[in-house]
Amino acid sequence: QVQLVESGGGLVQAGGSLRLSCAASGRIFSSTFSRYSMAWFRQAPGKEREFVSGVSRGGTDTFYADSAKGRFTISKDNAKNTVFLQINDLKPEDTAVYYCAANWGLVRTTESAYEYWGQGTRVTVSS
Repeated sequence: QVQLVESGGGLVQAGGSLRLSCAASGRIFSSTFSRYSMAWFRQAPGKEREFVSGVSRGGTDTFYADSAKGRFTISKDNAKNTVFLQINDLKPEDTAVYYCAANWGLVRTTESAYEYWGQGTRVTVSS
């Protein structure tokens, strides 16, 4: 069984920070997590899910949507099978359910490229 489990979401005031985590487990990830590119997507109320940030297999290359540049930092710890998303200076428009996803190939911005998804963690930013 393969699992991606997000955590770290919650209710925070505008200007605050959160660190989201995504832990990968299961037979496949236990031995090959380092071969997966990882990404964070988010889905705001009434909107489609969108790419936020991605990180390469080794964790050396990172990618961000324009809306995430400057405030979001993605990182990948292959020893712990975990990917993180640090979000600073949170804004009400960051309110969304945040999902992590795994792709055997390169980082992509399209949902269809990702084979595995977590259930999401909700972030609510109050003004």
